[in-house]
Parts: sequence; structure tokens; C-alpha cells
Amino acid sequence: MSKRVTIVLEDAMIKKLRERQVKLIKESVGSVSFSSVVNEALRQHFK
Repeated sequence: MSKRVTIVLEDAMIKKLRERQVKLIKESVGSVSFSSVVNEALRQHFK
């Protein structure tokens, strides 16, 4: 189940996440949400 959470990110972190989002969009046929990129990054960090 998803839950909406508000967080504040540094500009540099947003830039890195957006760059990752662009890469994923180019590799897929569909869209990739910013939220899914943030969740993926958090999952990788907390393994």
C-alpha cells in the first residue's frame, strides 16, 4: 500500500534523481514517475 509523504530534497539530489528518471524513460516504452525513481533509490539503499 502506498502512502503520500512530503519530503524536502537538496537540489543536487533532485538533479541526480531526475537524471536517473530520464535514463529509465529512455530504456522503457512507458513513462517512469519521479516517485518510482525515489522509491527505487531508497530500496537499493536499505537492502
